Amino acid sequence: MTSSAIERQRAELRAEIARAAVGLFTARGFDATTVDDIAAAVGVSRRTFFRYFGTKEDVLLHDLNARGDAVARALAARPADEEPWVALRAAMLDAAPETLADPESDLAVGRLMKTVPSLRARRHEKRAHWVDGLAPLVAERLTGPGAAFRARAVVSAALLCVDLASEAWIESGGTADLAELYDEAVAAIR
Repeated sequence: MTSSAIERQRAELRAEIARAAVGLFTARGFDATTVDDIAAAVGVSRRTFFRYFGTKEDVLLHDLNARGDAVARALAARPADEEPWVALRAAMLDAAPETLADPESDLAVGRLMKTVPSLRARRHEKRAHWVDGLAPLVAERLTGPGAAFRARAVVSAALLCVDLASEAWIESGGTADLAELYDEAVAAIR
């Protein structure tokens, strides 16, 4: 079997575990669902589960770093003279096919996020990866002393706007326009 076929199988199993976990978390609740429950639903061992995911929280947030990387790639491709806030918004829209590929799953995960403090904490940890990846790209668009610090502030504020827009989108049952909600949040702080 080729390495690409093995990688494809691994990705499929990872996705299957994640789908099963979302279903169990939605039906039973996050705290009431164990790693053993998830593994049994997919027909894998507990050990196999932990080869794919470090924690139960990671099952739901496993792709958050990859989503941040997609936004960073899109931001790097934006015109260098574009203002940071404009470039960030455009990069998020450009990356949407990768970052918002499964709205139904995102809605389910978002609903769980509201009720499970450990998920919010883990998301916060993973979002640091976004700041680390995006801030240097924003700093290139800024001039003067302290550009790196100001870039981290801009990126952190933009991500807070993403979170606020996402919360409103979840409250709407996924019917509200996420980009409009983001724009509204940005307008409130700018």
